Amino acid sequence: MLYYILSICLVVIDQVVKWWVRANIPLGEAIPFVPGMMDLAYVQNTGAAFSSFSGMTWVLTLVSLGASVAVAALLRRDFFPGKWGRLCLSLILAGAVGNLIDRALLGFVTDMFQTTFIRFAVFNVADICVVVGGILMVVYVAFLWEKDKEAGHDPS
Repeated sequence: MLYYILSICLVVIDQVVKWWVRANIPLGEAIPFVPGMMDLAYVQNTGAAFSSFSGMTWVLTLVSLGASVAVAALLRRDFFPGKWGRLCLSLILAGAVGNLIDRALLGFVTDMFQTTFIRFAVFNVADICVVVGGILMVVYVAFLWEKDKEAGHDPS
């Protein structure tokens, strides 16, 4: 239950930041956030990462929905038995749901974090959750999953 609460809190943070950006920054504009590092911009992304699959919002909405349901089921079943595995799933779930809400309700995903020190895709809180959760999941599976299963945390 704790991990679902974490996911919900992260989705709320994601949606509040996106709402604030839509309410306070004109579309296509940016304001300084971390000088020399990052601006807050208002970008509407109808695609996926790096604007791939642009214009395929409904397909991406269905994929996001399927991924969200699958990750929530893995979390419920303690597929990754250790606390680190569940934390990873919580982050991935929050990111998937945060962008799913945008796609389903707005027809696009609101992106806002724009790096100024390198040319990179504009991203949002949900994207951060998915990327951090995914990287941590790779580390968890590589180094901790077997130890958790051997310690008697195996859900099967």
